[in-house]
Amino acid sequence: MIREVGVAGAGTMGAGIAQAFAQAGYRVRLYDSAPEAYARAREAIERSLAKLVEKQAIGSADREAALGRIHRAASIEALDAADFVIEAIVEDADEKRTLFTALDALVRPDVVLASNTSSIQIATLAAVTRRPAQIVGMHFMNPVPLMPLVEVVRAVTTSHATVEVVTALARSLGKTPVEAADRPGFIANRVLMPMINEAVSALADAVGTAEAIDTVMKLGMRHPMGPLALADLIGLDVCAAIMDVMAKGLGSDKYAPHSLLRRMVAQGKLGRKTGEGFYRYR
Repeated sequence: MIREVGVAGAGTMGAGIAQAFAQAGYRVRLYDSAPEAYARAREAIERSLAKLVEKQAIGSADREAALGRIHRAASIEALDAADFVIEAIVEDADEKRTLFTALDALVRPDVVLASNTSSIQIATLAAVTRRPAQIVGMHFMNPVPLMPLVEVVRAVTTSHATVEVVTALARSLGKTPVEAADRPGFIANRVLMPMINEAVSALADAVGTAEAIDTVMKLGMRHPMGPLALADLIGLDVCAAIMDVMAKGLGSDKYAPHSLLRRMVAQGKLGRKTGEGFYRYR
């Protein structure tokens, strides 16, 4: 039975994942190699829960209970007692493989190890472990506490039992699990990233302003958020990294980031997190 969940990576996604599990009643150990990351994550979780209380989505007692279930893991070794571990570190295949090697040597042999990767193939992570049948993708959407979708990514080596465990976990969080094949970008980003890239191309060609492009997609296609505003929310560096993984993995330049997107990343205009992307947030 899964009672304690380890979350490796305390960035935006890791904090959101920790919150989702804590709200669902799981004990959470949140680890990050950067010492200051946990404090930032804790603040973000407190703000998120406070907003839910304001909206009367949860009660004050629920907020306090969730916060009480989240604990800092001072080192990766503190995840050794976890019944389930999910990583949400930087979208870099080498760093993820290093982490999976360490986790594989640390946790019990029966523990499932999941990745929140948005584009990297799960098979490449499974290959560095001694438990390939228990390696799976569990791709949450941002913001995790509010978005209902979880992509469950099955590699060729992932067992049916592992998929069942993660599917049940997702449902216990109030999420809707959808199984995806282990292809670069899976389902969500295979469709989303080319749309964002085409919106960037349209902006670069002066087809319309950022506001015009986003308004067309919102009012004409009923999208809740335009693709350029969504790119700012995701992070332009994250979008570019996902596109690079897809272009390489699928062997097609059509998935490669537009030159305008690359320039903006090089200039440090990464979206909401830096205060400027396709829009200004300061």
